[in-house]
Parts: sequence; C-alpha cells; structure tokens
Amino acid sequence: MLPELKLNALLDRHAVVERELSSGVAGDAFVRLSREHAELEPVVAAIRAYRAATSELADLDAMIADATIEPDMRRMAEAERPGLNERIVTLEHQLRLALIPKDAMDDHNAILEIRAGTGGDEAALFAGDLFRMYERYAAKQGWKTEIISISEGSKGGFKEIVAEISGRGVFAKLKFESGVHRVQRVPETEASGRIHTSAATVAVLPQVEDVDIDIKDSDLKIDTMRAQGAGGQHVNKTESAIRITHMPSGIVVMVQEERSQHKNRAKAMAYLRSKLYETERAKRDAERAAERRGQVGSGDRSERIRTYNFPQGRVTDHRINLTLYNLPKVMEGEALDEIIDALITEHQAELLATEVA
Repeated sequence: MLPELKLNALLDRHAVVERELSSGVAGDAFVRLSREHAELEPVVAAIRAYRAATSELADLDAMIADATIEPDMRRMAEAERPGLNERIVTLEHQLRLALIPKDAMDDHNAILEIRAGTGGDEAALFAGDLFRMYERYAAKQGWKTEIISISEGSKGGFKEIVAEISGRGVFAKLKFESGVHRVQRVPETEASGRIHTSAATVAVLPQVEDVDIDIKDSDLKIDTMRAQGAGGQHVNKTESAIRITHMPSGIVVMVQEERSQHKNRAKAMAYLRSKLYETERAKRDAERAAERRGQVGSGDRSERIRTYNFPQGRVTDHRINLTLYNLPKVMEGEALDEIIDALITEHQAELLATEVA
C-alpha cells in the first residue's frame, strides 16, 4: 500500500509552496521555493494521476455491483476494468519511483577527473577520447564544461584532465561514470595490427558549497607558481597557478587554467571541497556495506565498469550486463544516454526493492 499520509503531506506542501511563490517572494527565498516547486511538481502529478485512476476504478466497481443499472452498462464497465487495473499498476510504479528520496547532491554541478591508467601512450589517448565523449555529451545536455587542469600525454591525449561541468542535474546523470574504463583497439603505431588493452580512470565528484563542508584556513598550505603548458608569453611571466594542500587529509589540488591567481584560487578551493566531500562519502559507504550494495556505481574505482571494444564496435557496461553495438555514437556523446539511463533505471529498481523490503 502507498503511504496515504505522506501523499497528503506532499500535496499540502505543494499548495503552500505555490501560495508563497504567488505572494511575490524575491531573492534567495524565491530561488529556494522555485527549486522545491520544480521537485514537487512531478511527484504531485503522479499522485493526482494515480488517485484519479483509483477513483475511476471505484466508480466502475460500484456500477458493476449496482443491480439497478442496465446489464449492458455493467458489461461495458466489466470490459473496462482489466485495462484500468493495468494502468493503476503502472501509475503506482511511477509514483513509487517519484517518492524515492533523491541523492542530496543530484542537482549539483560536478568535477570530472580522467586519468590515464595502464597502457602508456595509448591510455593517455583513450583518456582524451573519454574527455571528448563527456564534453560532447555535456554540450548536448546544454551543460557547460570548463577545464580546471591538464597534464598532456607525450603523443596526445591526457595523462590527467580535470574539468568542471555545470548545468541542471549534472551529478545525477554522471555519478555512475566513476570507475575504470577499459579500451580494446589497435593503436595507430601498431604495425602488426595487434589489439592492445589499456585503461583510464574516471571520477565524478559533486561540486559542493561552503555550507556542505567546513575547511579551516589553518589546515591549508597554499603555494603559487608559474603555469606550465600552453599559454604563450603569460606562462613565464606571472605566478598565477595555485596549489593547495589540505594537510589533515594529504589531498593536493592544483589549478592553472585561469590567468588570474584569484580565480585559480577560487577554483582550487571548490575542487578541494569536492575531493574532501567525496572522501567522506566513500568512508561512509565503506562503513555501511549493506547500503553500498544497494547502490550502482558507488565510487569503488578498483573494478572495471565498462569496456570499449573498437574492432567489434561494441561497448559493454559490466555492472548491468548491457552491451551496445553503436560504439561510434557512444564516443560522440550521442548514445551515452542509453547507458546512463539504463544505469539510473537499475539503480531506481534496487532502491525500490529496498523500500518495499
């Protein structure tokens, strides 16, 4: 049975939020209420659709049971009943999905880290391919991608690249991408045509605000230096690059993409907050083994999560045993949604099973 008290409370809250918005609130209150209204709207729509269908079924049952109604009308009602029952089952499932508590970080922007793993130059090239895949996917979602730091490979690609991806629902979509991505293909330098296997590690961290995690100034060691890499004359003239060490955890972040030291410092602090938040998140996950089993892609990067096989044009996500034979479109960011949506659906199914249990 669905929790009727909870459904009524959600409808009441939705009405309160609508009243407050229509009263002319402004500033932070307007932003907060607008966000809450956007979150409540699909839930309320699901509640109303479900209740309308159950009310319709009650009317049909009353008609069928009423001996004073003509037999033909009762037969018509009986004929409609199976289809209505099926619709109610579907609506109830959709409503249960809508009632699943959201990850508090789902609406946040994300920090994307990609690092070349085993495979040398080929791994760096693959890391570059992965970054371009996510960059194209982000563009198709209407998101903005901004590079934080780069370490280029000797023959192209990246040894490491870190970027901020901003937009609506970024972390909700990308959080399942964390893990080891493996590629199988023939490198351009391979004369014999032998297939090589290499890997890159992807990490997706929610970008958190000051209120999410407290960082003491006394715990930080901040160094400035000259930016390295592309940048023309600017590279050798100003010490705009920022490296911040969080001494209690040993986490080090470096940002050098902006020409302004002030902007690099702000980006470095945002990056550090995300790293610290993810460290705490991983710690909590480790302490709650049962909870972690109910999560898809909880951030355990020790396991291979996906294989990109270029000779076969195949991509396989090993967590959900999903195989697609449209690798070129996946790498273009066009078909990546098919994998991400399947991961989200599986995650929701597991959460539903937990809720029911």
